[in-house]
Amino acid sequence: MSELKEKIKAIDDKLSKRPIALDPGGYYVIYIDREAELICAKHFTNIINERGLAVDPDTGEVIAARGKVTRTAETLYTARTAKELCVKVIEEVNPCPITMLDHTAYLGREFMRAEYALVTGEDYIQD
Repeated sequence: MSELKEKIKAIDDKLSKRPIALDPGGYYVIYIDREAELICAKHFTNIINERGLAVDPDTGEVIAARGKVTRTAETLYTARTAKELCVKVIEEVNPCPITMLDHTAYLGREFMRAEYALVTGEDYIQD
C-alpha cells in the first residue's frame, strides 16, 4: 500500500470511531448487487429515544448496531451510479426522510465507496 493511501486510511479509520448523532428520519443499509450491477440502499424508519438510541417505531425495541436485525425496509432504492442513487434518495423523495446534513454527506460518501467497489470488484462493507 502506498504511503499516501496508508495516511488516508488512517484518517478515515480514526474518523469512523467518532461518536455520531442518529438521524430521526431513519437509517440506510447499503450494499451492492454484483449480478444486477446495482448499488442498493434500504431505508428503515426509526425513532431516537431519550438516550440517543435508535428504536423500532413498531416495537419500541432498541435497534442493534451490530449483528442481524430482522426488520422490513420502508423503501429499497437501486441505481447504477452513486450520483443516480443520491438523486433518487435525496432529491426525488418528497419530503426527504434525511433530516441531518451530516447524514446526507455520509450517504454520499458511502454511495461513492459502493460504486468504487462495484466497478473494481473489491469488497464493500458499509462504514
